[in-house]
Amino acid sequence: MKNEKSGQKQSGLLRSTGVVSVFTLLSRVLGLVRDVVVANLFGAGGGADAFFVAFKIPNFFRRLFAEGAFSQAFVPVLSEYRTQREHAEVRLLVSYTAGSLGGLLLGVTLMCVMFAPAVTFVFAPGFHGMPEKFGLASDMLRLTFPYLLLISLTALLGSVLNSYGKFAMPAFTPVLLNVCLIASACLVAPLMDPPIMALAWGVMAAGVVQLVFQLPFVKQIDLLTVPRWGWSDPGVKRIMKLMLPALFGVSVAQINLLLDTVLASFLADGSVSWLYYSDRLMELPLGVFGIAIATVILPSLSRKHASQSGEAFSQTLDWAVRMVLLIGLPAALALIVLAAPLLMTLFQYGEFAPSDVERASLSLQAYGLGLLGFMLVKVLAPGYFARQDTKTPVKVGIVAMVANMVLNLALILPLAHVGLALATSLSALLNAGLLWLGLRREGIYRVQPGWFLFGVRLTFSSLIMVAVIAFFNKDLDQWLLWGWQQRCAYLAFLVAAGIATYFGSLLVSGMRPRDMIARHSD
Repeated sequence: MKNEKSGQKQSGLLRSTGVVSVFTLLSRVLGLVRDVVVANLFGAGGGADAFFVAFKIPNFFRRLFAEGAFSQAFVPVLSEYRTQREHAEVRLLVSYTAGSLGGLLLGVTLMCVMFAPAVTFVFAPGFHGMPEKFGLASDMLRLTFPYLLLISLTALLGSVLNSYGKFAMPAFTPVLLNVCLIASACLVAPLMDPPIMALAWGVMAAGVVQLVFQLPFVKQIDLLTVPRWGWSDPGVKRIMKLMLPALFGVSVAQINLLLDTVLASFLADGSVSWLYYSDRLMELPLGVFGIAIATVILPSLSRKHASQSGEAFSQTLDWAVRMVLLIGLPAALALIVLAAPLLMTLFQYGEFAPSDVERASLSLQAYGLGLLGFMLVKVLAPGYFARQDTKTPVKVGIVAMVANMVLNLALILPLAHVGLALATSLSALLNAGLLWLGLRREGIYRVQPGWFLFGVRLTFSSLIMVAVIAFFNKDLDQWLLWGWQQRCAYLAFLVAAGIATYFGSLLVSGMRPRDMIARHSD
């Protein structure tokens, strides 16, 4: 009976993860379409570098404040209120949190808009010697930075919905950003001078659209309240206390990626863009599955901690780690093997040259080496945050960040932008390893039965998949000769062959879908 209940819980998590993954996949696919459009229209030159910096700065703070530290601190407290208190108190917590977060970020936004050149210099100091690029980045930052305030409030509403088991709409919301940017690039850019400024306006418009979109769904669960300043509220104080160390702990990967941008601004023209496009392809499996699992398990882990269900807590973490490895390992190998064909098929048109493909493919392979690290951090960090422990991830994050900086300095000279990507990957693997060891040492995560057989099956199937893809793949000269239709068709064939081979090998080796739900049967 215990195993049956455990299987039902894991099945529910799997369904919720599937819902989030589907909408996240739609968002990521549209994100790739957006990047294809931007690469085709603007290439990888100075204008594109300026936009990516102006877009990355508020995105960095978004992941720090909204999707990172804030969500990790807010969801456990909200789950506790939902479990142990009246609905009126939950409404009051949402109201005070929205007012406090919104007021704080409004002040940050106004300061950064007023001092945009100084902010640009901090995050892209290498641009300072290029007045045109520096000025363009600063002008665009004034338009893109308000996105931080808008998307942070959107993330708050999304966290509320996730805590109540409403995962679909928060997962769909990022689709609207890509729709707005695609429309801006195609329809507004021809009307502006310089045309790339349209993308900055598109970012601001997307923030408004995403926030308004979620309001009706929050109203349905009777938690749409007027934001009120509540800095002295005990619930808000707890969230802020948890949030401050989590600002660092959960976002080490983003800090590392931003440091890559800072250092890349000193490298050859196009370096920021090569890293950006590489990161975007690496983010596809990370977002579709790694972040989807993390989104689903945090409320579940928080409820289990609140109800003191230690065994169920450990089982959920173990399930999440297995699911990450099941998808993350073949995804990482595929990114490494198919780096150049992927970039060529998606971006090598218009202003995006074959030399750009060559350089971006090297950094994509370097990011691919760390994909499992990025994904594991996403699912292991909630093991701490659900228990309202934000200090341990901070300590781990400091170690990983120092390691990243040391590796950056060691690898940037011999490998240029590729060294930056490789340093980020290695530090992500270190971060994940230390988080895992900490959970094991404290007895919070106890390895469930069946891991040896699972590892053998996973390794066998991944190697077979790589062999099949390598066998059918063509030389890059052939890819260059093909038009976009042939490239897309053959890439689709390779991806389909890889997926069929991988899951077919898993079935042949004895793994069944039920093994990832009722894990004790192993």
